[in-house]
Amino acid sequence: MASAGVAVTYGAVRLLGAASSVLVLVGAALFFALGLEPAVSGLVNRKVPRWAAVSLVLVAVFGVLAAMIAAAIPPLVQQAQQFLEQAPHLLEQAQNHSSAIGRLDERFHIRQRITDGIDHLGAPAIGTVFEAGRTVFGAVSEVGIVAVLTVYFLADMPRIRATMYRFVPNSRRPRAILLGDEVMAKIGDYVFGNVLTSLIAGAATFVWCMFLDVPYALLLGVFVAIIDLFPYGSTVGGIVVALVALAVSIPVCLATVGFYIVFRLAEDYLLTPRIVGRAVRVPGGVTVVAVLIGAALLGVVGALVAIPVAAALQLLVSELLFPTLDDT
Repeated sequence: MASAGVAVTYGAVRLLGAASSVLVLVGAALFFALGLEPAVSGLVNRKVPRWAAVSLVLVAVFGVLAAMIAAAIPPLVQQAQQFLEQAPHLLEQAQNHSSAIGRLDERFHIRQRITDGIDHLGAPAIGTVFEAGRTVFGAVSEVGIVAVLTVYFLADMPRIRATMYRFVPNSRRPRAILLGDEVMAKIGDYVFGNVLTSLIAGAATFVWCMFLDVPYALLLGVFVAIIDLFPYGSTVGGIVVALVALAVSIPVCLATVGFYIVFRLAEDYLLTPRIVGRAVRVPGGVTVVAVLIGAALLGVVGALVAIPVAAALQLLVSELLFPTLDDT
């Protein structure tokens, strides 16, 4: 019997390992569905049929995404062309040791590193291009799968919720429903607040770059809006924007650094508490550890869901584990 149990456990672990990529997509879709559930529930509470509420929320979400893409593509293409046209000028600046870029190149040998990298690629470059194309196609396919699963999960959320609670003994079910609904509310509030603060970060970046004539304002705004979805993303985005601002002048670069320091403080102590409220209260040290563990286990998706998962675990520990230990 012991050997049979070991064999079953080993087979289950191997099966989970083989299906890990699919499970990650399913988990991401469920995460996004829980994030949209508060909007659907709000419409349902106003006597809107659930199918109509789900349809309205999805139309609004995909409509906003389509509008953003349609509005962003022409300027993005234009600014990308401007970058290609200015590439020779940037190269001249790199060769001019009196410019900021030239001083950086003289210190860090940027041009030589790029040249060595290109020479090192050589013949495998074609294979790298095909590999990059396959990666992009795979990423687009995964995004499509997550979108479809999100629609199904959102439409069937009451049934999913009821089925999950059926696994809890009837005597403990009311308590499980209370805790489960609070966990779902935490995830929903986190997703909504995270998206809203990311949009604010992207808009603030765009306005700042336009005000100081930092090039590629829209590209940088979109980049910051996307990367700010992840923990400490505004800090990484600020570093990138500051490096681009360095091409304008050192004072503009320093001003950009100061702007992002102020914005980071405002995001942590003003925007996030007001938008997310007290739903996700995770200590800073726990946040860092959760993000590192999530990224190590599930990559980008793990880093994205690390904070709400940590908040949910913190709630379960405080409501279930600690009272049990106190009674013993």
